[in-house]
Amino acid sequence: MFRVVKGLIYLAILGGIGVVGYAYLGDLSPETGIITKSVDLDDL
Repeated sequence: MFRVVKGLIYLAILGGIGVVGYAYLGDLSPETGIITKSVDLDDL
């Protein structure tokens, strides 16, 4: 039973490190730019 708990704690720590690493190193910034699109409205 202790081995299962130890394994789950180990996986939780690795998962936390992975999430923190992705947040700092991953490209999470959105692309910026002006987008224009014409809209045709029909009579209702």
